[in-house]
This record gives sequence, structure tokens and C-alpha cells, in this order.
Amino acid sequence: MKRLLCLTGLLLLLAACGRRGALLPPEALVPAPIADLQVAQRGEDFELSWSRPTKTEKGLPLKDLAGFSLFRRVVLPPGEDCPNCPDSWRPLLGIDLEFPQGVRQAGNRFIVADADLQTGTTYAYQVRSYNLERATSRASNTVRRTAQTPPTPPTLQAVSSPTAIILTISPAPLPAPGSVVGANIYRQKPGEPPPLQPLNPEPVPANTFTDSTVRPGESYRYTARTVARIGGEMVESRPSSEVNGQLTEPD
Repeated sequence: MKRLLCLTGLLLLLAACGRRGALLPPEALVPAPIADLQVAQRGEDFELSWSRPTKTEKGLPLKDLAGFSLFRRVVLPPGEDCPNCPDSWRPLLGIDLEFPQGVRQAGNRFIVADADLQTGTTYAYQVRSYNLERATSRASNTVRRTAQTPPTPPTLQAVSSPTAIILTISPAPLPAPGSVVGANIYRQKPGEPPPLQPLNPEPVPANTFTDSTVRPGESYRYTARTVARIGGEMVESRPSSEVNGQLTEPD
């Protein structure tokens, strides 16, 4: 009887262990591939950005994201290009999230600048993420862009009033074929890092921009960038000279 009771207890223990579910294979914990890699040209540089991955390959919450590897290749003319050749993609930047270098963050997005460009050359980019076990995701979506000669920065002036700061934007002629679309306005307070996004949701087509979202007693710094369509792509200039603004006292 004692032996029978021991055997019954062992069977119950094994059954209880089985209810915990099967162990996940290592590949289930690999980060899911990034799907929203983007590239834009600002000045002479490309700006690459992507969102922080939050899921694994199997759709589970990603809890151990450790970093990213950014890759670049030069796109060759048709007939010569080989995007799947193993030596066509070269490492551009490794990002360790414990000691991040060469990357900025805005919310859940990561931003990297590529300044090593040749005008007229087309570049393609991919990014991969990895976890603490160095298990690496599949490649992200591929983005490509041709480096263009950027437009010249505009001239910017600021006039303050009791209710708003009015900016006057004087665009410069384009140094290359293309058309000016407008300007983007960037604002920051003293001590803040440079803003990543402009105040305006779309390029300002007029020569003036009124900022009525400022607060009394606070000072602001503004820059503007010319936005032009060159080679079928929107290209921003380098920033203009900085101007200051602050609401004035009512009369």
C-alpha cells in the first residue's frame, strides 16, 4: 500500500509539472523585425529613424532589448547591383542601449545621422535589433535614398508682440535643379536639446509664420530650414541662423 501511495503521488507531481506548458524555443524570444525604418535628408546628412520593437518573433512582449545594428550598402546601376550578395551590406553603426553612442531618442523612436555621403550616390539601409543573449532579429524593411545637394538655408527674423512671435522667412535661390516647397520652423528653449520635429506639420509656403503657442516670461530660440523638392524627394537645408523671441508686455 505504501508503495502504491508513493507511485500515485509521483504521477500527480508529474501531471502538475506538465500543466506549466512547454518550454519556449530560443527563436521564439528573438526580437521581431523592425518594419518602419525611414530615411530623410537634412542638410548634407541622411537622418534614419525607427521605432523601438516591443514584440518577439512569436508575438510575446520583448523585455530584454539590448541594441541595434545598422547596415548600409551603395546601390549600383541596374545590371551591376546585387542587393542579396553577402558582401554588399556593410555595418554602419552598432548601438548598445546600455551605453548608447551616436543615437538620439524622441519618444519611442531612435534617430541616427549618416554624414558619410557622396552627392548623386544612392544608399540603401537596414537595421536589426538584438536581445541580451545577442539573438538578432531578421532585417528590417529596406529604405533607399539618393544624396542631393541641399537647398540654401533661409534668412530668418523674429518680431515679438504681446500675444505671439512673428517669424519672417526669406528663402534663398536653389543651387541645383528643383523647386522650393516652403520652410520648416524649429523652436527650443535655452538649455533644451535641438528639437527633432518642426513646429509646423507641413512646410510653411508663406514668408511669415506666427507662433501663438508661446508663454509669457519664457524666451525661445528659432531656426528655419528650406524645404525643396529635388530629384523627386523632399530635402531640407541646414538650419538658418538662430533668432530669439519673447512675448512683450502689453501696452
